[in-house]
Amino acid sequence: MAPRNVSKAAVTGKMTLGKWAACVATGVLIAASLVVYTGYQGIFGIDTEDVDPDGWGDRPAQVDGLHNILLLGTDERAGDNAEYNELNGIRPDVLVVVSIDVDKGGVTMVNLPRDTMVDIPPCEATEGEGAGWAGGVDQLNHAMTYGGMDCQGNTVETITGIHLDHMVLVDFAGFEHIVDSIGGIEMCVPEPVDDPKAHIELDAGEQRLNGEQALGLARSRDSAANGSDLGRIENQQRMMGAILREVTSGDILSKPNNLIAFLDSVTDSLTTDSGFTVDKMTELAIAMREVDLERMNMVTAPVEDYPADPNKVQFQEAAAQDLFTSVAAGELTEEEGSEEAGDDSVGVEPSDVSLLLLNNTGVDGLGGQVEPLLVEEGFTVTDTTNPELRAPEATTVYHGPDKAEHAEVLAEAVQGGAEIVEEPSLGEDLELVMSGGWEGIAGAGAGSGGGSSVEDLGGTSAAEDKISCD
Repeated sequence: MAPRNVSKAAVTGKMTLGKWAACVATGVLIAASLVVYTGYQGIFGIDTEDVDPDGWGDRPAQVDGLHNILLLGTDERAGDNAEYNELNGIRPDVLVVVSIDVDKGGVTMVNLPRDTMVDIPPCEATEGEGAGWAGGVDQLNHAMTYGGMDCQGNTVETITGIHLDHMVLVDFAGFEHIVDSIGGIEMCVPEPVDDPKAHIELDAGEQRLNGEQALGLARSRDSAANGSDLGRIENQQRMMGAILREVTSGDILSKPNNLIAFLDSVTDSLTTDSGFTVDKMTELAIAMREVDLERMNMVTAPVEDYPADPNKVQFQEAAAQDLFTSVAAGELTEEEGSEEAGDDSVGVEPSDVSLLLLNNTGVDGLGGQVEPLLVEEGFTVTDTTNPELRAPEATTVYHGPDKAEHAEVLAEAVQGGAEIVEEPSLGEDLELVMSGGWEGIAGAGAGSGGGSSVEDLGGTSAAEDKISCD
């Protein structure tokens, strides 16, 4: 279970956006749209579901200025899954925590892979929603079948430690209608796609996709690396950015007819918690009306194979919890270079640090194992050997004059940290002496503690596409 306190932590890991991330546009863009034509609030009907956060027990702290929305994407109306849904209940294919910082004007979208095995807390049975759950380990999106949106929200808040203010549910048909309502989206398709299972066939090249084509591309395994759910992430991430760029750069927000069609396509397939009223959407929109696409950032919680079932995954515990803690505290919405961004503003990066790696653990060959991990993190390792002059009991970073900041960056990359000692005889190179209690490099499948920007996390913004067909 995630820790319930909110504390500042560094973040790491290769982050990406998961299946149906394009639906994240729902929560953000409804709010942005309502700013312009609040007079049209009354004509849209939004389905609601009773959610009782007060029944979730000891909840994470709510941070002033942060609004966290859990966005769920389901295949409830998809004909291919109708029989399955009837037998097993509705399970979300996408789970995204949308963290909106109204004070700093930033948005962070964190995808939680649906196949992640987690400890689902006890959930009460609800009429027509599920038979309840006594508590225990199961697949993350199964919580929805045990107790509807209430159980799913409780589960996400419990495992992440992120206080959830509201919940939004969108079905697959809604995604298709959203894309069609904005006239399609421009996408580069680098390779031809022919996937009968996803009902899609596309030529390679730059093209405008309609809703059906976008839906097919987002669902296609054959067009994704390794044919896996995680392999489809890049297409979906790019699609999310394309939707946001289309809405904010075209005539959607400036012409009443276009805006009404867009909002109608969204609300037609939208279910929210009963507390997320149109008035609250509008209030949030007013606070976020000038948000920059470059500050709409998308990442995914880092996962690894689940030992008991290779078809499932589990969170990389240290890296995932660092990410969740940073999101809960609003750290990922801070602008780089600002005073609020903390120590990252000093400008020292791993690539600025060169070091001599010394093995004082007594484990033969450890230096050769650790060196490539440090290089992967961006450090320059000049040599690996055993210590002669300095052999401390605890892992220590020694640095020369004016290299204290470099030593801090290196120490943060060590799992569990390292002591820092100034050694006047040293020049440009630092010394990292691995000693008793050595736990490894934090970035090697755990968490590096080396930076908290979205770029450091391997994430992306909605401002531009990473792939070009030019």
